[in-house]
Amino acid sequence: MIEARHLRVLRAVSTTGSFSAAARELGCTQPAVSQQMKALESSAGTTLLIRTGREMRLTQAGEALVRHASGILAGLTAAEEEVAAIAGLRAGRVRLVSFPSGSSTLVPGALAALRAEHPGTRVSLVEAEPPRSVDLLREGDCDIALAFRYGATGGEWDDLVVRPLLTDRLIGLLPEGHRLAGAASVSIGELAEESWIAGCPRCRRQLVEVCEESGFTPRIDFATDDYPAVMGLVGAGLGVAVLPELAVESVRPKGARAVPVEPAIEREIVALTLPDLARVPAVAATLDQLARTAAR
Repeated sequence: MIEARHLRVLRAVSTTGSFSAAARELGCTQPAVSQQMKALESSAGTTLLIRTGREMRLTQAGEALVRHASGILAGLTAAEEEVAAIAGLRAGRVRLVSFPSGSSTLVPGALAALRAEHPGTRVSLVEAEPPRSVDLLREGDCDIALAFRYGATGGEWDDLVVRPLLTDRLIGLLPEGHRLAGAASVSIGELAEESWIAGCPRCRRQLVEVCEESGFTPRIDFATDDYPAVMGLVGAGLGVAVLPELAVESVRPKGARAVPVEPAIEREIVALTLPDLARVPAVAATLDQLARTAAR
């Protein structure tokens, strides 16, 4: 019989590449990891790992078992949480992953309300942008992922429970002395000759597509994913930028003016979880509070 503890060890070895690194991650000894892997291979009836130099490589059977391990472990966690909540043994635990502007705007109010209503529920928070946050959810390393997308992409979240929260519009940031700083709105095309400040290639993709539809490619002189840094560069008159409205709310723009841009660029903000986890009382309560906070 394959045991859950053996699956956790196999996943750790797969992620870290060695018994010693997996032992450090799991807080046990290397001989214990080796012993559990031997027991798992005995249960599976086949070799799961092959040593190549200093690293361990999964066999085809090992790769198949790791693919199933995340879903199995997530289901077991959900079962443990739900049974514990029903039995009254503990109130619950929720591991939340959020992107930075969500962490500073939606998350604080939701978690404060959750703590007031369910003081025994423990919530942990780490930050990650999608798609990494979604990967963490599928791998069983979190219970809820706060994520966003620009336009629905067919099938990307079909295996998950999707809780829509809000639509977040991107806002233009201009230096206070800019010729368009006092406008009610600004067309992207009017900024064709400007120096731009934008994020990583993945993060700026939507901006570049909208600019190209307006007939130009933005000249990106400064690249940073740090929102305060973007605002500081705009405030110093070094360029223009567009940021999500949530990000503008979380950091007061000094020396910069926020102006709506046309055509509107919007992203959908959602909370994601696995179907099994959605039935866990603490996870369901957290999803409800995130939805209520987003609706205010």
